[in-house]
Amino acid sequence: MGTTSLDFLQRLLDTPGPSGFETAPARIWREEMERVADDVHTDTRGNTAAAVNPAGAPRLMCVGHIDEIGLQITHIDDDGFLYFAGIGGWDSQVLVGQRVIVAARGGPVPGVIGKKAIHLIKKDERDKISKIEDLWIDIGATSRAEASTRVRVGDAAVLDARVATFPNGRIVSRSIDNRIGAFVVAEALRLLAADRPAHAAVIAVASTQEEIAWTGGGARTSAVGLDPQVALVVDVTHATDHPGSEKKLHGDHRLGGGPVFSRGSAVHPLVFDLLVECAEAERMPYTVQAAPHDTGTDADAVASALRGIPTGLISIPNRYMHSPNEMVVLEDLERASRLIAAFARRLTPRMDFVPR
Repeated sequence: MGTTSLDFLQRLLDTPGPSGFETAPARIWREEMERVADDVHTDTRGNTAAAVNPAGAPRLMCVGHIDEIGLQITHIDDDGFLYFAGIGGWDSQVLVGQRVIVAARGGPVPGVIGKKAIHLIKKDERDKISKIEDLWIDIGATSRAEASTRVRVGDAAVLDARVATFPNGRIVSRSIDNRIGAFVVAEALRLLAADRPAHAAVIAVASTQEEIAWTGGGARTSAVGLDPQVALVVDVTHATDHPGSEKKLHGDHRLGGGPVFSRGSAVHPLVFDLLVECAEAERMPYTVQAAPHDTGTDADAVASALRGIPTGLISIPNRYMHSPNEMVVLEDLERASRLIAAFARRLTPRMDFVPR
């Protein structure tokens, strides 16, 4: 992976932007895409779309959501302590003792998540799970008035966990789910801008609010606005190559094992088959994940938008999901980007996605 892409990846992952507050990372994504795309625009939901060969056919939408899980300030008490709720799905045990960044109007405000010290917890309560309502954020203020000059109720926060590089091409970040998806579709567009598809229009989308998307979030509204003939969704899935994983329940997906293709549910069978053909033509390792009910990703929203959009789901194996230290392998990101580019180049205007 080149220096330009690595720098883009780090800036994208380190920029706070939980669901509903994605403006800052979306701006970084948009500015990067303005260097390579023929057209870039942002809609009123905060989704950003970047296109190569926009007049081509068919229209392929490639979407990765750019939000992350986070926190939102719900109350400031008389002593200046901040209380909060979760944005997205948290294991509250992960939050205890973490440093945070509150994305406030005047700029980032550092804080720490507080809890009673072990010495002050009654013996019969020590084994109980800490709940979010038992925790608070301390920004060093001494009163509500002082805290309110820096932070407002409704401000969003993220854990202060920056990108770290590990051996064997592994990176760690709090926001891999799923800013990695937005990165992968951007990198695919970079490849296609350099070696354009013969026929297809390719629109990469950094969509919003997937982590709280009970009605489909930005992926659904993007699909309605763009009206693609085929779509690829890029997200993460659980790597099962660590202690305690149950492969019989969750499959066998490893860091460095290549992209994961979902099969069933919202995934269109012909799109799945074409992804497999592309991976095998590229001599690329991959695994398959069963989706007997739903995928739990933006693919569910995209596949059911409009009259129905033939949709495929590409996932990146990810350890420690929804934690401060999610982990992926750079080679899997490169493979997924190459796969999308290969898929786009195989599309022709006469391609028929009606199953028969």
